[in-house]
Amino acid sequence: MTGPLVELRDVTVRAGGRTLLEGVTLCLQPGEALRLSGPNGGGKTTLLRLLAGEVAPVSGERVYRLGGETRRSAVQARRTLSVVGPDAEAFYLTREWAQTVHDVLLAGFEGDALRLWEATPEASARLEEVTLLTGVESFMSRDFRTLSHGQRRRVVLARALMPRPEAMLLDEFTDGLSGKARAELGRVLVRVHEVGVAVVLATHRPEEAPPLPWRTLHVSGGRVTAEGGAQSETDEATHLPPPPGSGDLVRLRDARVYRNGHLALGPLDWTWEAGQHWLVTGENGSGKSTLARLIAGEFHPALGGTVERPYLARDLLTARRRTIGLVSAEVGIRQRREWTGRDVIGSAWGGTEGFAPDLTPEQAGRVDTLAAHLGVTDLLTRNAETLSQGQLRRLLLARSVAHSPRLLILDEGLDFLDVGARAAFLTLLPGLARNGTHVMVIAHRPADAPPGLTHHLHLDGGRKVFSRPL
Repeated sequence: MTGPLVELRDVTVRAGGRTLLEGVTLCLQPGEALRLSGPNGGGKTTLLRLLAGEVAPVSGERVYRLGGETRRSAVQARRTLSVVGPDAEAFYLTREWAQTVHDVLLAGFEGDALRLWEATPEASARLEEVTLLTGVESFMSRDFRTLSHGQRRRVVLARALMPRPEAMLLDEFTDGLSGKARAELGRVLVRVHEVGVAVVLATHRPEEAPPLPWRTLHVSGGRVTAEGGAQSETDEATHLPPPPGSGDLVRLRDARVYRNGHLALGPLDWTWEAGQHWLVTGENGSGKSTLARLIAGEFHPALGGTVERPYLARDLLTARRRTIGLVSAEVGIRQRREWTGRDVIGSAWGGTEGFAPDLTPEQAGRVDTLAAHLGVTDLLTRNAETLSQGQLRRLLLARSVAHSPRLLILDEGLDFLDVGARAAFLTLLPGLARNGTHVMVIAHRPADAPPGLTHHLHLDGGRKVFSRPL
């Protein structure tokens, strides 16, 4: 039997009293390469989840032709199709039990989230194939929760390949990946596509898509149309002035951080002085995110190492949280609760996440001003769990600067944003810097590092390669 793998006929999807997709008609053909463009909150992620059977239409028809059989039920799709993206990672990161990469992949063979059975010879053979194809063999025994952002993305791609899917569904797949990792996994996708697997990619960075014969559709306002004009990539240059102040802000001495028995960072000696803005680079797994969380106080050094924050009169957890703004993949994952957008931003002053005492009129006004500047006013009353990755990231960026922090750490902080949202946030930084905010940008892309950064730290294997002025 021939025909589309998935056919949508005038489909509408609603959730939380809101229409997420409306009147969508779409055919995904076998072996096709389909690229989805569009603004944050336009419906791209919902469309991927609709194709994967994770959400159901309230009207219209969805027809699957997987395994040569025509079905309207999404049961087979749920077993063989999964969305590769941050939500797939979040499932494992928000559970308290350990799941090794080995277990995550074997669970994927049966379309399960958790491995609850012994591997069959067929599953073991497939595991060996996928492991070699995706390059995850070096951390098969690691707890998924201890992996770097890029390593996690590689694992969820491997998991999606385990059941021999007829289509790969990728959500902002290249975000969080170094240039080397993007090239390596891009080659994996090319090989997968060459054997007849369809590839669907939702992205704000079309230039980073692997070289496939893409058909591009635009998703905006819940509607799907043919490819529109290309988005402009002319982010306004935002030069950071040097912040005022003197003395050391953060001092690391012989600092080591272990995760799941694995040395993730160190030994590291490094100082962040007043007047400095830092760029931190390195491949996936080099220790960049671990450094960010160590500075912020989410991790502590092993015995013998020290972290000092001389800018604080008393180095307490509450003081750190009230003076450090941190945006990272992990912070985003922790917001997946019934917190409203206003709760997410307003929690900055209390040094908490998602809840806070009643805001003062001045603080409430600051929330409204930031929301208007970043285009998220309509998200202030919505629950975080109903938002797209791009929408949630804009709220987290607002939260990170709402309280004018002394230290602002952007760990791949501009991931998931469209061009307009990136530019809007970057225009906030000069004013913050003039008022004393010191910025650290952890980035794989030069475009995500605004001009004005003064120093560069490069890590490899958890160790400092160099630390010098830019």
